[in-house]
Amino acid sequence: MIGYVTLGSDNMTAIAADSRAKVDAIHAKALELGGTCEGPPGVRGEEGPQAFYGAYFRDLDGNKLCAFRIGPAD
Repeated sequence: MIGYVTLGSDNMTAIAADSRAKVDAIHAKALELGGTCEGPPGVRGEEGPQAFYGAYFRDLDGNKLCAFRIGPAD
């Protein structure tokens, strides 16, 4: 699933992952390919059944992206 959010003057595309390891891998690959970190992988808020685990980065064109997983640690 891919979501598209518009807030203020910036846009962000979000990529849902089915595990925290995949969030980590997407973020690492983005940086490896020359992207910039906008927030390392980690839980935002409290851990639990609806925990938000996300990582933020920008691609080479400056687009902001987020890879995320909602749910408990896997």
